[in-house]
Amino acid sequence: MVKFLKQPMMRRVLYALVPIYLYSIWMYGYKVLLSAAVVFILGIGTEWVFERKKSGKVSEAILITCALYALAFPPATPLWILGVGIVFATALAKGVYGGFGKNIFNPAIAGRAFVYISFAIVLSASYSTFGGFGLGTVDVVASATPLGLMRSGQSVDILNLLLGQRPGAMGEGMALLVGAAAIYLIATKTASWRIILSSIAAAAALNAALYYGGVPQALPMESLLAGSFLFVTVFMATDPISAPKRQPSHYVYGALIGITAVVIRTFSAFPEGTSFAILFGNTFASLIDIAVDSIKKPAVAEKKGSAA
Repeated sequence: MVKFLKQPMMRRVLYALVPIYLYSIWMYGYKVLLSAAVVFILGIGTEWVFERKKSGKVSEAILITCALYALAFPPATPLWILGVGIVFATALAKGVYGGFGKNIFNPAIAGRAFVYISFAIVLSASYSTFGGFGLGTVDVVASATPLGLMRSGQSVDILNLLLGQRPGAMGEGMALLVGAAAIYLIATKTASWRIILSSIAAAAALNAALYYGGVPQALPMESLLAGSFLFVTVFMATDPISAPKRQPSHYVYGALIGITAVVIRTFSAFPEGTSFAILFGNTFASLIDIAVDSIKKPAVAEKKGSAA
């Protein structure tokens, strides 16, 4: 029997994900449940194997990793690909570092990036038609994703982005639900509002500069709502393990993620870019803390000297 390490903060993240999961089931039907079942079984099982060797407990954080990872893919993603990715995320992005609290990169994002690089051709064709319980058939083949439309210079309907009436990953869904989740996580001191705010502000500023500078695909408001930008910013950029530990560092870290996501989306071959932006931010998280500490120490010393 699997024994879990109790982590109340992780449970609050799960609570915040419940409405998004319910909406995804309403949109895409049984596929969401089937994908989640495969991901949770393999994710928990992989962590149990690692923890069993050192008589440790499975962390409740793995539930967050599995929940976020499962929502990060389109509804027609083959189950075997989801399985490969979650095993990679749990074993190589977390387990080999020593388990919970010691990983450098966000496991769910690392698994997602690995899958998108390794199986790019399969995933590019994985946007398909699935029956939802509330909308009947959700046709996500007949229309391009909002990011695809924006790349071709076309406009997208902001209302559809807010309400989740668009093709994409299962968790991108209704932007309003992601916003409500952000409010809950901030109010319960589960997520850093500094990271969320700075990431959104930096991305919006750069999008606006590019758009008014003559880059038509960088639609300022639409870029924030399209794709997984909000979902990743709220749930993954704020991961306390892979993010900087100092509060002043959160502003720099969030801005770095927001700017990187916009640059990748606008100028690279990858229309999304948020996964790579998070991994890029994770890489520099500890360095940002060191830089902030080095700036604060002389300031504190100067303040003490003037007081003396």
